[in-house]
Order: sequence, then structure tokens, then C-alpha cells
Amino acid sequence: MLTRFLSQSWEFFKSLGFSEFEIAQLLSSEPCILTRSLENQIIPCVQELRRVLGTDENVLKATASCQILESNMVHMLQPNIDTLKSHGVPQSLVLKVFFIRPTFLLICSNRFSEIVSEVMELGFDPNCLKFVHAIKSMALNSKTLWKQKMETFRSYGLSEGEIYAAFEQQPFCMSCSVKKIKKMMGFFVNKLKMKHSMISKSPSLLLYSLEKLIIPRYSVMQVLMLKGLIKEDIGIVYMVTMAEKEFTVKFVSVYQNEVPDVVRAHQGKIEFPGLPIAPMET
Repeated sequence: MLTRFLSQSWEFFKSLGFSEFEIAQLLSSEPCILTRSLENQIIPCVQELRRVLGTDENVLKATASCQILESNMVHMLQPNIDTLKSHGVPQSLVLKVFFIRPTFLLICSNRFSEIVSEVMELGFDPNCLKFVHAIKSMALNSKTLWKQKMETFRSYGLSEGEIYAAFEQQPFCMSCSVKKIKKMMGFFVNKLKMKHSMISKSPSLLLYSLEKLIIPRYSVMQVLMLKGLIKEDIGIVYMVTMAEKEFTVKFVSVYQNEVPDVVRAHQGKIEFPGLPIAPMET
């Protein structure tokens, strides 16, 4: 039975234009597809995608990049896409959403319309990808969870205006879990004594890994400052957002013979007690 179903699914995906390698990749990465009915789930889903996206080539790209074939909410696509278009989102941007991760479109149409209206009221430009990112970030949060995150930011001193200013600059800051928001804000505000307004101006800081990137880099800077090899006016945003290769060359490789501890610090092997790196934006 399973062999027959697998064979039928295989032939169906081949008819869409998938290569045998792509089919194998799809089924191995998304094995739940094999638990879905070909006639009642997969084929109707593909037919809806064809209607929405226009071509098999676009369907191929969409199904290869997400778990949309596993969803039973595909009927939500058209009304939600219509909502986007009615607010001025161009077709090219709608397609780009599909090729990245369209699952956030598979929510109740009333809720989706409500979210789009809120994003419009905040002043996002529907011609820009950030508009879609804002919708996605809101869609991934229930109303209750959104309020919890707002309260968490408020507990660290941010006003509602500052929170929304951060959201407008980096919508995915509200995609962080409450746990991560507490961890990151606790580090920046409590340990580094950073002004909470700095987070509002540089919300992308919340998206980085504290343990894997921020603390190791701060530890490197601490080692170099204690040796008097660098000044203390290096801005936090500059230091955190620097490409890994650039940071390694500029602050690790060049000093590793003179100060071997920079290597251990960069590897996260030196405890970080806190240091006064200037919270500048440059």
C-alpha cells in the first residue's frame, strides 16, 4: 500500500517538473507528505497553488521551499492574497513571499485582514518587503502572546512608542520568544547598563545569539581593552553587526600572537563579567 502510494506521489511530483533528486529531497525533508492523501490533500493543494501562482514553475518553487503541501488551510491563500493586493502589495512581492515561506498566509482571513490594517496604520510601505515581514511577525503571534511581549519590553523601560518604533525598524524583533526577549534585554540593560532607548533604535541586536556571538565578541573586546590595545568607544551596534570574517581579522587574528587569550575569548571560553563598551550606533 505504502509502495503504491509512494509511486503515485513520485509520478505526480514528476509531472509538476520536479527532478528525481528534488522529489527525494522533498520527501526526505518533509516525510509527513507521505501521510497526506494524494487525491484529497496534495492534488487539491497543488491545484489551488496553480490558480493562485499562475504557473507550474511558481508552484514548483513554492512547494520546494516550505511545508505548504502539509497544510489543510490552503483555501485561505486566495482571500489573504486578495487582501494584500487590495492594500497595494504588488504581485512580484506576493510571489517573493511564496518563495521564502508563505505559511503565515494560511490563517483565518478575518484575522489576516485585521493584521494588514494594523500594519498599514503603522505606516509600513506596501511596496517594500518590510511590509510583508511586519505582517508575518504579527501573524506568528496570537493577540495574547503579542501583549505578553509588549509587557516584557515595558518591564525594561521601553514605552509603547519605543516598542513600535523598534518594530517598524525591525519587524522580526517581535518574532523573538518572550524568553529570548527577557534574556537579551536583561543582558543589554542590566549587565551592560545600556539605555533602553538604544534597543528601540537598534532592535536588530535582539536577533543575534547571545551565547554564540554577542558574549564571545564582548569578551574579545574586554581582553583587548584591559591590555590597552583598543579604545573603549567602540559602538555596540558596529561590534555586534560586523561580519564574522571582518571581526576575526580585525580583533582576533591580528592580536592572537601578542594576546593568546583573544582566541579563547572568541571561542567563548572566558567568562564575561561585563565591560563598558560605549553604546554608540557607529
